Amino acid sequence: MATTKSKKQPENTENVEESALKELFVDELKDIYWAEKHLSKALVKLAKAATSEELRSALETHKEETDNQVSRLEQVFEIIGEKASAKKCDAMEGLIKESESIVGDTEDGSITRDAGIISAAQKSEHYEIASYGTLRTLANTLGFGDAAQLLEETLAEEKKTDEMLTQLAENMINATAKTEKA
Repeated sequence: MATTKSKKQPENTENVEESALKELFVDELKDIYWAEKHLSKALVKLAKAATSEELRSALETHKEETDNQVSRLEQVFEIIGEKASAKKCDAMEGLIKESESIVGDTEDGSITRDAGIISAAQKSEHYEIASYGTLRTLANTLGFGDAAQLLEETLAEEKKTDEMLTQLAENMINATAKTEKA
């Protein structure tokens, strides 16, 4: 007769500090902290590679916002009583590599490169939107209202950046890139 292994059920705790959910929350904070620090460096490279002044300016502005978001994350760590530390974010590492590939595969000085940069930047924005939405919800669940408020501020900035990139693509970049020869 075959025996089946039963999964050990986690113990319950009344203490948020000991909860598995807080551990997940902290782990996710470390992940996005790494992501933001590395994205900040990548945005500098993307801005330098951009052809249009409008896209370059948007990326430079978002780089400054990203640096502020790193500081905001450090405040969140402090609020929840944890030391700010980073854990490698495989997703952001992949998104940054993809952005480097897009720049390398498109012609320098082309608007098509700008369309590719917008595509890469929006993929990163969507990852950040998902991360900050989840973190804000977890912070609220865990009773970290002040942390949730800071995470909501960053979430709003990420959504605004995504919308601005969409507007740049739809109102200018894509139509111009459509006329460039391959």
